[in-house]
Amino acid sequence: MVLYGVAALAVCMLTGTLVGEYLGEALGVDANVGGVGFAMIMLVFATHWLRQKGKFPQASEQGVLFWSAMYIPIVIAMASTQNVYKAVTGGPMALLAGLLALVAGLALVPVIGRIGGRGEPLPPLTEGTSEAESATAEQGV
Repeated sequence: MVLYGVAALAVCMLTGTLVGEYLGEALGVDANVGGVGFAMIMLVFATHWLRQKGKFPQASEQGVLFWSAMYIPIVIAMASTQNVYKAVTGGPMALLAGLLALVAGLALVPVIGRIGGRGEPLPPLTEGTSEAESATAEQGV
């Protein structure tokens, strides 16, 4: 059921938030440190483990996929703006760390792009025909 997938996501999110809060306390920071990241890692491991055990049906997976499509971009957008003012006024080290992360990300784009092999390009669609008509025409039906 879709509800089980949403429940798995919720449990991982709550657990990750608690871990992030406790980590922040342990480091002496008045903030959640990596809670969303911990939640996503737990969700990946939990769903992988459940799939291996055969206890994660397709419908449950749809619940996780639905919320990941809705939730992850929103959380990333929120996290990217978190404490920007403090980071900028905190000194050159915060700016240097941000710039180094940006440069590393840009440098890794071609490396990640080479992962996997080259696939065959999709056949062109002719104007005025649908994909189903094009597929049946190619098969000679």
